Amino acid sequence: MRTATRPLLLLAALGLTGPAAFAQKTLMHCGRLLDVRSGRLLSQQTIVVEKDRITAVQSGYTAASGPQDQVINLENKTVLPGLIDCHVHLESTPSRGSFAEQFTLNPADVAYRAEANALTTLRAGFTTVRDCGGSGVNTALRKAVARGLVPGPRIYSAGTAISSTGGHMDPTDGLSDFMMEKLNPGPAEGVANGPEQCRQAVREQFRRGADLIKIASTGGVLDLSKDGSGAQYTEEEIRAIVSTARDLGMPVACHAHGAEGIKRAVRAGVTSIDHGSLMDAEAIQLMAKNRTWYVPTIIAGKSVADTTRRHPDYFPPVIAAKALNIGSQIQATFGRAIKQNVRVAFGTDAGVYRHGQNAREFGYMTEAGMSPIDAIRAATVNAAELVGDPQNLGALEAGKYADIVAVEGDPLQDISALTRPRFVMKEGKVYVGQ
Repeated sequence: MRTATRPLLLLAALGLTGPAAFAQKTLMHCGRLLDVRSGRLLSQQTIVVEKDRITAVQSGYTAASGPQDQVINLENKTVLPGLIDCHVHLESTPSRGSFAEQFTLNPADVAYRAEANALTTLRAGFTTVRDCGGSGVNTALRKAVARGLVPGPRIYSAGTAISSTGGHMDPTDGLSDFMMEKLNPGPAEGVANGPEQCRQAVREQFRRGADLIKIASTGGVLDLSKDGSGAQYTEEEIRAIVSTARDLGMPVACHAHGAEGIKRAVRAGVTSIDHGSLMDAEAIQLMAKNRTWYVPTIIAGKSVADTTRRHPDYFPPVIAAKALNIGSQIQATFGRAIKQNVRVAFGTDAGVYRHGQNAREFGYMTEAGMSPIDAIRAATVNAAELVGDPQNLGALEAGKYADIVAVEGDPLQDISALTRPRFVMKEGKVYVGQ
């Protein structure tokens, strides 16, 4: 008796006597399972999870084969893959004082906020995100999540985004001449002009551990530059960025609102156009022909426009004018693009609006004419392809990560069900639900 208890005492000393210490398998009984590839809802399915992977998807409710197996009852839920948001900013939270924060917050302040935003995003059902630009805290957070130090979605980080002098990501936009001269950002800070500096800026982000490159080929809304639509990089400069990134195995995400900046970026070979608010028919045709991904972020455009209408003094006048112009067109542009079979991957620009509301984007996508299943595919199989890991992400299939979300109701009939996740698992660990 004494000898038999020694292993248990050792496990207890290590804190390993709970269910996780003994569970060999987790059997998830799914009342309805969404096969995102076929678009069919399968009744009474069992997902078998071992460690961080799905090992089988079986018809019927499979019984536990031994006392060590764990059964999770989702028999009154619809189960689907963990969702993927291809455009977030985990370091950012919308506020009136966001511009001043670059002068008042230390990196540690930003890091604590980013950690909280990451957990909020995960609990909203988004188990993977592409962070499209910050101060570099985003890359450190990616490492911390991957090491299990903090909870959060799987992160693909762009590090610090790259733009031209006076461009969307130039941190000195709107400052006094004295401050511009004092700070004088260059390629190391993400401000690059001409092909050589553009190549240098890409290599700098590669050196700092970024997974992808994010650039701005046009102006933006939430900066103090006067124009959100004008082209801000030449095609030669963008080609220098794309070719350098390709050599280093990095895709390129391109922030772009105006049509000319979109067309230059697509011709230069960027991987995705993010926002795309003012693209014209030629730009849409070019994206469809080149199979460039479109990450629409409708919720961000509508949010800043709605805020401006409700609170006319919330933004500085230069931002308010851009918010009304771009925000009022972004959803209609998306509707035109999907009619031309442009490839769509789900993205929201979370950080421009409150984190955790990412799934509201599905409603805006379907309002514009996309079917519910195609909207869900945009956030699963399509997004998995865009982030470069379709082998592990995007579907409930044997061999993939156990990233699993469950909702009440049928999201194919009521897409808003995705805004109310009742169960969230990432890599076999439960964050919401049982």
